[in-house]
Amino acid sequence: MSDSRVQGAASGRGSGGRRRAWSELLAGRVRRQERSPGRGQELQESAVLLLRSHLDWSHLLLEVEGPPHKKLCLGSWIDHDVPEACTHLSSSLIGSALRDHASLLGVPVAVLSSQMVASSIVRICEAEAEHAHRALLDSVQRKKLSSLIEIAQYLLAHSMFSRLSFCQELWKVQNSLLLEALWHLHVQNIVSLQELLESHADLQATVAWLFRNLRLLCEQIEASCQHTDIARAMLSDFVQMFVSNGFQKNSDLRRNVQPGQMPQVAVAVLERMLILALEALGAGLQEESPTHKAVSCWFSVFSIHTFCRTISTDSLKKFFSHTLTQILTYKPVLRVSDAVQMQREWSFARTHPLLTSVYRRLFVIVSPEELISHLQEVLETHEVNWQHVLSCVSTLVICLPEAQQLVNDWVARLLARAFESCDLDSMVTAFLVVRQAALEGPSVFLSYADWFQASFGSAKGYHGCSKKALVFLFKFLSDLVPFEAPRYMQVHILHPPLVPSKYRSLLTDYITLAKTRLADLKVSIENLGLYEDLSSARDVTESQPHSQAPQDVEKALLVFEHTGKIPVAVLEASIFRRPYYLSHFLPALLTPRVLPRVPDTRVAFIESLKRADKIPPSLYSTYRQACSAAEREKPEDAAPGMKVEPGHVEEPLELLTIALGELRAAMTDPVQYDVLSAQIAVISERVGSVLGLSEDRGSFEASKIQLSVLAPELEQQEQKVVDLLLTSFCQNLMAASSFAPPDRPPVPDCMSTRLKERAVQGQN
Repeated sequence: MSDSRVQGAASGRGSGGRRRAWSELLAGRVRRQERSPGRGQELQESAVLLLRSHLDWSHLLLEVEGPPHKKLCLGSWIDHDVPEACTHLSSSLIGSALRDHASLLGVPVAVLSSQMVASSIVRICEAEAEHAHRALLDSVQRKKLSSLIEIAQYLLAHSMFSRLSFCQELWKVQNSLLLEALWHLHVQNIVSLQELLESHADLQATVAWLFRNLRLLCEQIEASCQHTDIARAMLSDFVQMFVSNGFQKNSDLRRNVQPGQMPQVAVAVLERMLILALEALGAGLQEESPTHKAVSCWFSVFSIHTFCRTISTDSLKKFFSHTLTQILTYKPVLRVSDAVQMQREWSFARTHPLLTSVYRRLFVIVSPEELISHLQEVLETHEVNWQHVLSCVSTLVICLPEAQQLVNDWVARLLARAFESCDLDSMVTAFLVVRQAALEGPSVFLSYADWFQASFGSAKGYHGCSKKALVFLFKFLSDLVPFEAPRYMQVHILHPPLVPSKYRSLLTDYITLAKTRLADLKVSIENLGLYEDLSSARDVTESQPHSQAPQDVEKALLVFEHTGKIPVAVLEASIFRRPYYLSHFLPALLTPRVLPRVPDTRVAFIESLKRADKIPPSLYSTYRQACSAAEREKPEDAAPGMKVEPGHVEEPLELLTIALGELRAAMTDPVQYDVLSAQIAVISERVGSVLGLSEDRGSFEASKIQLSVLAPELEQQEQKVVDLLLTSFCQNLMAASSFAPPDRPPVPDCMSTRLKERAVQGQN
């Protein structure tokens, strides 16, 4: 019975009652399906409906993490390279699923999508165990985030994503977020950094979160060798955003944000990062320490290359000027008396290289005139950190050639104002600035002695207008006495201000006070050298004048050679500083020697002093007798003009010293240029004698002294020879440069200063 029904159904009847075969019925059905329009779209919708009815929604986006099971092949799509067609299909499936689930929940699909994407980002960031101490993603996290961003871009393109809701969801879990994840959202146009930050209602929380993550970013940049290009791009983008928002004239009022909130966030973050760096510098940084590297990384953003013409010049100047103000006013706990005592420790060479580097970067965009004006404004309107102010002045005069005249003009204005209204603040600033600039040496600024004499040593000085001005000056100088270094008091005594005779008591009272202070410090004013470098960090004590006198003689000879006249400093010393002149200068000048056949500069200088009655006859007679004795006892190979030290002079090292001295004398005398080669040959022979080398050529070649900078290993005698040769080189360079200075950029001037210091140390 049932078989007959099936057979009847299979055979069917046509309109005319004719039965049709089973194959005919199937063929007719296929033809009807092919003719139906939109049949393919209906099949796709049916398939999607089938998937929706069996979809476990709670685990859909979790497949970004790549669990063992697979649903809709989404995990495979994220973790592996997939053709673009599959990518689009997967994104469309997720979009359809989100839309269907949102309709079931009765919430907007954009809100639901934003929540799910935010939740997935958090899971990616938390995949690393130490995510709380990192700002960067690892390679696996970075790949998964890239796949998730592609989904978000699809949702955004189809109006299924709410940026505002997404930002709010992220801020709910801000402590779980890594900074790089937010930066990728910004770069891929999911949500901009500015929009994300503006969506946070708590300004202080936003600043704290950004500060913590930027600090972690700086630490990771310097600590890791991988993905530094991404990290530096992140840092650059954040800084650009902060500067563009914090230092613009007009804020963007179109955004849904409280007026001034974003600029406040930007400025606050930049200030906290700078304070972090300054605190680390103040605490003392160890080279190559993590903190040192982080500070160096942050200071690197103060470069014109960081902004790549994305920030206007006006905004950049505002940012740099604001930064400079913050540095100059950071923790103003030092008093003026502290600055007077300690400013020698704040020279360019002694300031931390990281601080001088940020100064130099700030100087690039701001003109020297603007820098001086800004310094003056800060000093007039703020309590300042004198260490930072004075180290900034040192960097200014070192790095900017035009700064010397600008600082001079600024100090002149300060002094004019100080004496006009007895303004103590202006007076203090002028003296501190001048002393700091003078610390950097005469190659970049006037010595303090020259400046003081030029400012107060004539009737046109600032102090000469009235008795009130004189009282103000000497009261100020007297107040400095307990705190300042002996060098400055020595300058004030040796180059005193010009004072009318009726007010002479003001000067004598000050000199008495200063001499008493010098005596307490065991510093003798009488033993100060004629050409003492008063800008150096050392103070001359009573045990040192014998080492300064030979230098004074050399400098006096150079001046005499150029001018043909007795130097003024020598004439003044012969009158006002006779103890030093008679006890140290003349003995150094009148050292017995074999007199040259043709009178040299020294002979001419001595004769000029004798004619001017500046050499006691008895001392001159003793000198001539000693020279005659040296002539009778001279060795056969002695060069004309060779000095003879008292006592036995036959020791090889002493002979080498004498030969090197004669080389220096020949270099400063154009008449003796032809004897240089012969003198060098003599020196070569003396070196061989000191080292005990034989005269055959092979022995000399086999006995070369090999120097290693990292681990020098020399015998004691070899060490003495090396020190003597290096000292002689420095002295010869000084002597040659004094009358024929080479053309050179500013940097070798610093090297010349170091060579001079080495020469002085060698003489000591």
